[in-house]
Amino acid sequence: MIKLKPSPIAQEALSRIGALYDIEDRIRGMLPDERRDLRQQHAKPILAELKEWIEDAQKTLPQKQKLAEAMRYALSRWSALSVYLDDGRVEIDNNIAERAMRPLGIGRKNWLFAGSDKGGERIANILSIIETAKLHGHNPEAYLTDVLTRIQDHPAHRLEELLPWRWSPLKELNEAA
Repeated sequence: MIKLKPSPIAQEALSRIGALYDIEDRIRGMLPDERRDLRQQHAKPILAELKEWIEDAQKTLPQKQKLAEAMRYALSRWSALSVYLDDGRVEIDNNIAERAMRPLGIGRKNWLFAGSDKGGERIANILSIIETAKLHGHNPEAYLTDVLTRIQDHPAHRLEELLPWRWSPLKELNEAA
């Protein structure tokens, strides 16, 4: 069996990127203005050095090598990769969105059998509700069970109370009363 050794250039790139994530770990939970200021102070110089290092390192690699392609890709999108430095509300990556989309990718093959375009739309709608409930810290099963139980008797002019960002379980509402 052939054992591949990691590329020293790739390891160096990951180490430099890791330093940026270390900063993010330290500033997590801070106010956006504080995050921006600390990123400007600590991350901006590291990111500038990373860009310079990538520009130099890619010249040493064969143009068709995957690592060289990845480096060119990063450089071609550098302004987008740097946006987070200037806005403390922006995350360093889009992992939150990626995690939210993962169930869609996993289920794609299963949804070929939704039965019709309308069936596909219904699946998309229910998944949107489930992911929104998760995003707001709710157990989707508990949320849907509660909302579907209450909706028929709930006043139509107050349906927004049942939306994931406004919802409180009926049990909590009864205890508060």
